[in-house]
Amino acid sequence: MSTLLDVILPVFGLVLLGFAAVRLKWLDSDAVRGLSLFVFNFALPVMLFRTLALTRLPEEFEWAFLLSYYLAALFVFGLGMVVAGRGFGRPLAGQGLAGLTASYSNTVLLGIPIVLTAFGEAAALPLFLVIATHNLVLFPPATALIEAGLGSKKSLRGLVVSTLLGMAKNPIVDGLALGLAFNLLGLGIPDPLDSVAAALGSAALPTATFALGATLARYHIAGALAEAGALIGCKMLVQPAIVWLLATLVFDVAPLWTSVAVVMAALPTGINAYLFAERYDHGVATAATAVLLSTGLSIGTISILLYLLPAG
Repeated sequence: MSTLLDVILPVFGLVLLGFAAVRLKWLDSDAVRGLSLFVFNFALPVMLFRTLALTRLPEEFEWAFLLSYYLAALFVFGLGMVVAGRGFGRPLAGQGLAGLTASYSNTVLLGIPIVLTAFGEAAALPLFLVIATHNLVLFPPATALIEAGLGSKKSLRGLVVSTLLGMAKNPIVDGLALGLAFNLLGLGIPDPLDSVAAALGSAALPTATFALGATLARYHIAGALAEAGALIGCKMLVQPAIVWLLATLVFDVAPLWTSVAVVMAALPTGINAYLFAERYDHGVATAATAVLLSTGLSIGTISILLYLLPAG
């Protein structure tokens, strides 16, 4: 019950408030865009910078943690492709989008508030490792498959380079990189700057979850329920189960880091999966339905996981 009261209700309560504010027309599209820009360009990057700059780094890089997470994610990516191809007759481009929908977590808007609220600042480093590498690992194969399915002549190297350039322009990644640089170089944050960063960063989590709800209010269940349901099962049941098996039985990851990896894997489908589908005009209904339904269902699944998983 304490998990429900301390983590789930505050986080998803803000999501519901943002959703209701748009549906009741208390916020228009310009207001939602402005709020999202504030979250992504200011509040979250500053919070990530300050937290990572002050986080104690481990003596050895946690390859086992990343392997546990991404081997599971890539397996589920392939499983999503099989579901879409053999189960629903999707072409290669549709299979690539299904793979992304089945494996891509909402790491920023839900991952950050849930993990930090549930596990505290000790979970900051594993959380940020996933965020920093998430797009780099999952976007190139998705883009390559979609482009190949649509007959594009772009090379895989070109796709990787464009992904890296896009990440370099991402304020979230920039905040992580700058915080890590400060940490590794032993640079302190001057007190006046730290005060501003703390004040701005304190707005990050509530505004991020509120902005997620406001953004989701623009989506609708668009059909393709069977396919979306199958991909949601891959995303929220199969992926965290495989992460847990790898982290505990194969790589012996520390309990707190295992908990973070499992929760991140169990998060609902991230909005970027829908944006990919919209960009390439393939699987739009499936992606929109998966994003919306998985976010709602995650209230229950994340509650159960947080009850079962150790906090340290």
